[in-house]
Amino acid sequence: MNPIETETHPFAPFLPPDAVVLFLGTFPARPHRWSMHFYYPNFANDFWRIMGLLFHDDPARFELRPAPDGRNRWDETAIRAFCTAHHLAFSDTAEQIHRRRGNASDADLEVLRPRDVDALLAQLPRCQAIATTGGKASEILASLYDVAIPSPGAHAVIHAADGRTLPFWRLPSTSRAYPLPLAQKATPYRHLLASLALLPSP
Repeated sequence: MNPIETETHPFAPFLPPDAVVLFLGTFPARPHRWSMHFYYPNFANDFWRIMGLLFHDDPARFELRPAPDGRNRWDETAIRAFCTAHHLAFSDTAEQIHRRRGNASDADLEVLRPRDVDALLAQLPRCQAIATTGGKASEILASLYDVAIPSPGAHAVIHAADGRTLPFWRLPSTSRAYPLPLAQKATPYRHLLASLALLPSP
């Protein structure tokens, strides 16, 4: 039996200084599933399709079909520019993990060290909300701030170390393993972004 490998998060937090919302997932899948070196890198994950739908009315806005190597990929350069322009920050709730079964399922992750979310917020003076993208991330964040886990699509309140009181939104997972139509999955994301006046005018 192979020993369980300890993994440290492969991506640096993406923290534009004027970001208004901080998105937190749990931990990326293994690198062979990535189609870019950025958050939500799996091409089967719908996070960037939701962003394309909400901001550009085009779920395929950030897709490269096919990329030069023949694989479908996300357009990492366009995604990074988009996130900076629209004041979106990204990290994950787990900094170091074990995969108990060697797969990408959040349910099989053992979190050895959670991310220091207060340290992230210290670099985001304009942040007005935190959003978790799935159940495991929501559990971890709730435990860090000793609050009840919100219902899907709802939000609770956390008190950051710097004195800010911020809404903590629990959003649905964008993994294809969460079987919900894209438009329906996007609705809570729309509510969050509209509450922060980040979406384009109709």
